[in-house]
Amino acid sequence: MQVIHTVAELRQRLSKETRVAFVPTMGNLHEGHLDLVRIARQHAKCVVVSIFVNPLQFGVNEDFGKYPRTLHADCDQLAACGVEVVFAPSEAELYPQPQQVTVEPPPIAQELCGAFRPGHFRGVATVVLKLLNIVQPQVAVFGKKDYQQLHVVRQMAAQLNLALEIVGAETLRAADGLALSSRNQYLSAAERTEAVFMYQTLANIRQAIQGGAQDYALLEKDAAAALAARGWQVEYVAVRAQSTLALPAQGERALVILAAARLGVTRLIDNLEVCL
Repeated sequence: MQVIHTVAELRQRLSKETRVAFVPTMGNLHEGHLDLVRIARQHAKCVVVSIFVNPLQFGVNEDFGKYPRTLHADCDQLAACGVEVVFAPSEAELYPQPQQVTVEPPPIAQELCGAFRPGHFRGVATVVLKLLNIVQPQVAVFGKKDYQQLHVVRQMAAQLNLALEIVGAETLRAADGLALSSRNQYLSAAERTEAVFMYQTLANIRQAIQGGAQDYALLEKDAAAALAARGWQVEYVAVRAQSTLALPAQGERALVILAAARLGVTRLIDNLEVCL
């Protein structure tokens, strides 16, 4: 496995590859990331994983400075998975000058997580487009855990005519149902026990919808109240259409339930798809 830090060296390394699958990450890898790598392997012999903590997608009071940088351990895990290339650029390499040209995401990026993290998806879309232009993969794999991010990236790829396939990978969960996330390590022991309640809340909504419930606003309100009663700082609980993330139309059969809330200092997100 090669660990490459510059755009020029990466382009030279990949110039001889006929098919590349790409997994962009911010590092601090866990089993969920490695699952994305295994899915990428199904699509190409050459798998490239990027590790870059992107400053453009962090707000002023967010955790950019303390986000874990664990490059050595990450590379050990990726080597064990048979990854061919790790691209780990510095901030100066990826942003050699202030990034004044950015990608404006679709309006849905201002809702859900975007309503609480202004500019977040602009930063995501911009760095993803830069990385895709650098790596030039035929396939890129993103996890469904960041459902809104996946939607924004798919819209960007489609509307900007990017010549690649975007693959959405199912969320990997702990035995109790908690979605794997790098931010789970911020949870105290008591918070880790409580954290699974978000998944259980979404599962209850899914069960209610599958049982015929159609008052989504009431389901959202009750779920948010249940989380708040246990000490969560709820940002949103929302039932949306899978294809657009808009409010479901009458008779919509492909839904997704999404939630974001803070438990202590840790912001957690999760989602569950529902097909009627």
